[in-house]
Amino acid sequence: MALFLLDFHNYQLRARDTALYPAVGSNPIYPTLGLCGEAGEVADKVKKVIRDRGGSFDVEVIEALKLELGDVLWYLAQLASELGLELDAIATANLDKLASRAARNVISGDGDQR
Repeated sequence: MALFLLDFHNYQLRARDTALYPAVGSNPIYPTLGLCGEAGEVADKVKKVIRDRGGSFDVEVIEALKLELGDVLWYLAQLASELGLELDAIATANLDKLASRAARNVISGDGDQR
């Protein structure tokens, strides 16, 4: 595989080439469920680090988490594609939202519209 800079846009396009699930192109439910499942796998691995390893994230655990986080990213990209959204736009909007909250000193707290 050639070495190149991978950005969100190119990742989303390349990930879409590997999408194989029912009704690709009109099925946001499938990648939503996959996203939840993969996020749960990440949480389970972290939970086991706390339970079995005293909270120590060694190289083996971090590598396993990297793979699971990749699966989370894949499903996130598929859900975004199903909704007609670009990962670049999602990332930019998120950073803008967080910068606004920080500027207004409401980075902590709750509520989406703070």
